[in-house]
Amino acid sequence: MTSYVSHTTVDYLDACALSRWWQAVLDYREDPEDPNDPGAEECMIFSADGGHRLLFIEVPDAKQLKNRIHLDLRPTTGTRDEELTRLTGLGATVVADRRNPDGTGWVVLADPEGNEFCILRGAALPG
Repeated sequence: MTSYVSHTTVDYLDACALSRWWQAVLDYREDPEDPNDPGAEECMIFSADGGHRLLFIEVPDAKQLKNRIHLDLRPTTGTRDEELTRLTGLGATVVADRRNPDGTGWVVLADPEGNEFCILRGAALPG
């Protein structure tokens, strides 16, 4: 017997707002029969193929420490630097720049509630 990952769950103060933020970042969708409405305690978004799901749970306490798990994003088009510009334009903040002169490395960002994630080098090189 084995298990599989049903979905990844993240705690937030505002589950709806952050589900919509991540929906824009990842081009995910919500279930039209179970929309992510303001004030909802649980909000789910899905990848276009339905293969990955993120669940946002509303909790009363703000993030306090470094994440023990985080998402690593790889741009599907364009460069890491272009995606970095797009994500900061959506409201992400840069936490640490780990890019190397040879184009390797990553950038650590935080979403609007401070949860860290990384942006890796994209398929379009360099950056």
